[in-house]
Amino acid sequence: MSTTGPTSTGDALQGAGEPSDTPLLSLQSATLGYGGRAVLRDVSFDIHAGQFWCFLGPNGEGKTTLIKALLGALRPQRGVALRQVKMFRAGKVSYVPQRLELNPVLPTSVREFVLSGLAGVSSNGIQRKYRLDRVLELVGLGASHRRNYWTLSGGQKQRALVARALVRDPKLLIVDEPTAGLDYAAVGAVLNVMRELYRDFGVTVVFVTHDLNIAAEHATHLAFFRNGQVVAGPKGETLTPDRLHATFGVSVAVERDGDGRFRIGQTHPETPNGAEAETGVGALA
Repeated sequence: MSTTGPTSTGDALQGAGEPSDTPLLSLQSATLGYGGRAVLRDVSFDIHAGQFWCFLGPNGEGKTTLIKALLGALRPQRGVALRQVKMFRAGKVSYVPQRLELNPVLPTSVREFVLSGLAGVSSNGIQRKYRLDRVLELVGLGASHRRNYWTLSGGQKQRALVARALVRDPKLLIVDEPTAGLDYAAVGAVLNVMRELYRDFGVTVVFVTHDLNIAAEHATHLAFFRNGQVVAGPKGETLTPDRLHATFGVSVAVERDGDGRFRIGQTHPETPNGAEAETGVGALA
């Protein structure tokens, strides 16, 4: 493994021939930011193959900054960000942004939109058709491939974004709030795709969300962002009322059912006089 010391600045790549337990991505005492301003300090954790991570925290706490570092678009100011070189050079990493800026005046079919995800990937016509048909079927848009992308619903557009990332056949998929602004049915459709990718195809997932229920049900690992710090680890160790209170400033009940599955109970935001007011369950901004 090619590394530098934890106090040096760098963005190293792990070489081929590493042990199977080598992480796909690793941050070691990394400080991340822009110019002279640090956004996140002393971040250390590993992402291994086969894990499902959820990144949780209020807006503006550095989740997007960390994603940029994981993708290699932002070098640490201090510390090290390690990435498996073979995986990145093979184009096996895909990113799904919250939204994609396209000119709505230009007619774009769902098929053309998804195939644009193969930019830079060497493939022939037969391979491209196979990949296209496979991912459209997976996200439930197989019958809509000739439709104009701009006529899709919000949930369908989000699934098309996921298909555009999946057409590269990634080993690592990073998705930035893919369920934001979607109705209940659309959220369920996107989550079904994520579940199938992780459980049936072995894709490692990094999922940015404000929804605690999504994290409780689907994640294997969690990373909490607050005040320039990241607390990360297995869900069983990090999904606690104390951690949720420290991150979101509310009291949240964390329960486990008879099968050991996590459930999020009622949230109780603190009022100015120190009392607690009961609210609904789920997304926290």
